[in-house]
Formats: sequence, C-alpha cells, structure tokens
Amino acid sequence: MPDNGLIITELDRGRIPVWEKYVNDTPHATYFHRHEWKDIIEESFGHKTRYLMLAENGKVRGILPLVHVKSPLFGSILCSMPFLNYGGICADDEMAEDMLLKKAQLILKETGGDYLELRQVKKVAADLPHKLSKISLSVELSPDPETVWNKFDRKHRSNIRRSEKNGFEIKFGGKELMPEFYSLMMKGWKEHGTPFYSYKFFSNLAGRLGDSIGIYMISHGGMPIATAMNGYFRDTVEGLWLTQLHEYSKLQAGYVLYWEMIRRSCEMGFRTFNLGRSSADSGGELFKKKWNASPRQLYWEYLLNKRKRLPELNVDNPRYQLAMKVWRKLPAGITNAIGPHIAKQIP
Repeated sequence: MPDNGLIITELDRGRIPVWEKYVNDTPHATYFHRHEWKDIIEESFGHKTRYLMLAENGKVRGILPLVHVKSPLFGSILCSMPFLNYGGICADDEMAEDMLLKKAQLILKETGGDYLELRQVKKVAADLPHKLSKISLSVELSPDPETVWNKFDRKHRSNIRRSEKNGFEIKFGGKELMPEFYSLMMKGWKEHGTPFYSYKFFSNLAGRLGDSIGIYMISHGGMPIATAMNGYFRDTVEGLWLTQLHEYSKLQAGYVLYWEMIRRSCEMGFRTFNLGRSSADSGGELFKKKWNASPRQLYWEYLLNKRKRLPELNVDNPRYQLAMKVWRKLPAGITNAIGPHIAKQIP
C-alpha cells in the first residue's frame, strides 16, 4: 500500500458509522451498499464477507462489499453483490477505485476463488472483461401520480383500467406481510423453475432493514396471486423481488401491481423507481418500458483467477434449461425443502 495516508481496512462494528455516512452522503452509492447486508447474508447463508473501506487520513474515499460464495455446484466465487440487483465498487475517483480493485484481486488469490464478479452501475476505469446482458429500468416519479399517469399512452392506461375491474384486493405494508410474501414467492419461483431463498434470509432482512421495505400483496377472491417487495433509499425506490402466479395470468394483475407501486411511491415523496434489473431484450424489459421506464446499462465485470473464461450462471444457459423443467414438475414439498440450500449457492 502506498505511504500517502491511504489505507484499506475491513468493516467492523466500530467502523459502521463512517461506512454508513459514506453511503448516505455519496450520490452513486446504492441501497445495496448499506452495511446491514453484511450481517443479513452472513447469518442467512453462512457466506463469509469482506467489506473493504479505503480511507485517507480518516476520511472514507471508497468502499467495496465482497461476499465469498463457495458452492460445490458452481465453484468458489467472490461477488459484489450476490442475490441483489447490483453493488460493486463505490469510490470517489479512479485511484481509490483502482486500490480497492487491487485489494480485491489479492483476496481472490488468497481465497483460491475461481473469479470475482462486480455488479456495477457504471464501468470501472480498469479494462476488465465484462458482460452487457443486464439492464436496470427506472421510472421518473412526481409528487402528483396523475402527472406520471398522463404520460402513459392511451392503450397502456386502458390496460390498467381493464385490470382494475377484475376485483382485486390490494394490501400494502411492511415486515408484517413477510409470511404471505414469502409463501407466494416460493410458488412463483417454482413456476419459473428456480429455487428460492430460505425464510431466514427474509426474516433477517426484516429485522435489519424492515423500516426501509414495502410489501404489496394482490389477491383475487381471497387468493394471493401477485406480490412485490421494494426497498427505500434516499429518494429512490428499488424493486427487490416480484412474482405473479401463472394460472391467474389472464387477470393481468401485473398492471394493478405496478400502478399501485408507482402511485404510492409518488405519494410517499420518492423521485425515482428502479423497477429491478432485467435481461436485455427480454419480456420483462418490454413490460417495464410500458411504464415509460428508461433503461440503464449494468456492467457485470470480472477478475479471473482459476477460471479462464467468463461464467455463464444465468437462466439462458442451455445447461440449466433441463434442470428448470424438472424443478417445475417436482412436488412443492421437495422444492420447498431443498430449494433454499441450492438458492444460496447461486449468486
């Protein structure tokens, strides 16, 4: 480390206030840089974390949260941030960014990891191998929801009104809705052929970030059929998880769910709603664009160690298509029991 007053330390209890201040004060920091995720991930999944903080004469200049996901299925992976929309290096300048990157590379070699994956909202200055398959879509909000409504095209407004006539019941709340949310998410992800996380993960999330989440539940005839969880950070809403049951797809509950989330976010005073990340050119992207959501490129950047080629841990990989088909057909009792053990290994 150069002798210029710059030093990299790791987050501990005593340094939480300075980490928190940096995240709150730095414009390009995100909800996923909050220090609470460290304990949530460690306690829920047992993964080791290395939360790096670069300071100069006591003033923080950059941070990098790292999670070490060791999996017999997928290898040894350092990631920032796994299980979440993005994360990565958050630094004041290229020098701070480069120092954090070099420290992460040392940790990658020390731990014998296969590779490091940085999920960035903007490219790092170093010329790293990267992927451009993920995007984030954001809706500009207004204090008056009607301002947002009037910007939708006529057909989209008609689709929302038509869906509203289906007699949905809408609930909005916080961590008290977590059991209902989790039950529906388990069903929805099974329909997609994907294992879901343990309830412990969401219980820990509620315990540490419960004041900064909102949960929506859409029911029809008393049956929950769609749900979503959002996170709140400064003036921004982050879409975290969402699902709709396929057997009720003709009711188009998604129109009511998205409009309710947007409307309420406006009334709560937020300025931006990030609708969660999507694969480029996917159905999810097309639906989100109906809400006048603007796309922003995300950068999945890599440092390779034992692995010499970029990983392909995504649902589009043909390797996983058969496994997803089998997962959909398994009894719910089996998928509910073993799913969380698999899900925690998939960053």
